[in-house]
Amino acid sequence: MIITKTPFRMSFFGGGTDMEDFFKENGGAVISTTFDKYCYVNVRHIPRFFEHKSELSYAKIERVVSTDDIQHPAIRNAMKMLDMHEIHLSYDADLPARSGLGTSSSFAVGMLNAFYALKGKYVDKHRLAQDAIYLERVLCSEAGGWQDQIAASYGGFNRINFSAGGFEVYPIIISPERQKQLNRNLMMFFTGFTRLSTEVHQMNNVADKSKTAQLLEMLSLVDDAEKILVDKSADIDDFGRLLDHTWRLKRQTGSKISTGSIDELYEKGLAAGALGGKLLGAGGGGFLLFYVRPEKQAAVIEAMSGLLHIPFEFEDKGTRVIYYAPEDFQFSSEKESVTV
Repeated sequence: MIITKTPFRMSFFGGGTDMEDFFKENGGAVISTTFDKYCYVNVRHIPRFFEHKSELSYAKIERVVSTDDIQHPAIRNAMKMLDMHEIHLSYDADLPARSGLGTSSSFAVGMLNAFYALKGKYVDKHRLAQDAIYLERVLCSEAGGWQDQIAASYGGFNRINFSAGGFEVYPIIISPERQKQLNRNLMMFFTGFTRLSTEVHQMNNVADKSKTAQLLEMLSLVDDAEKILVDKSADIDDFGRLLDHTWRLKRQTGSKISTGSIDELYEKGLAAGALGGKLLGAGGGGFLLFYVRPEKQAAVIEAMSGLLHIPFEFEDKGTRVIYYAPEDFQFSSEKESVTV
């Protein structure tokens, strides 16, 4: 049996520039972090007492004889990709799916990590990220960028650069005190709306040439935000003000990025004292993030009455195997048992 634990991410700057069509021509970069809310994937080989060959438990339960019969596209394609058979897989998470926190990519990374471990193989974070990108963007044909899979694999507070040659991950080095101050000044609220990010990406078509100017400006803000973080003499509150700037730019890249209800909530947050913020993820729903000085946080919580406030702490470990117990297992198509 294998159990993996994989964090969710929040993206601050550069979202949209991690789309392959954009960064291969213009370059791209994002600043993001993972935080202490996770998804858990439990994988083992299924006992041979049942008519079905694999059992999969997520939002629904599937019992199938053939891998081809699996309805969940990521599970089906991942099992084919790594030649997995006779599997029991279960998924659990601290936060809801389709909420703008890279949950589907965290699941993909955690699942691949578990599959490799069940086969007795170790793969590094770079390989896991690459495999998860290939799984979601190529095998499953899901629209979207690359940042979520990388963040879930590596963990931590990073700048991720994208180019025609691939991606590079650079941890942002700031003092523990400054990082704690930033963490204290960020507040996250669940809007109650969920959506499929791939559908939002398809409707907004961020890679459209007409949106290049906004994306290039959003890309330039990555450098500005990094300077604020690493310069001890800079006002950390400028990070919050810059979040407001990048959110207003992002809203120009697609009609489905925001909604009237989300815009109203955002403006209420600013009126209550937030210096800036953004909707996390591709848009359309999920979690609102605000930058708020401590003395204004009670007022923002009151302004967001009816929404669930989610306290969080940054984390830096990325996906990991938290339980590893190899099995002696004989596949039904083999004559001899193998240790996996």
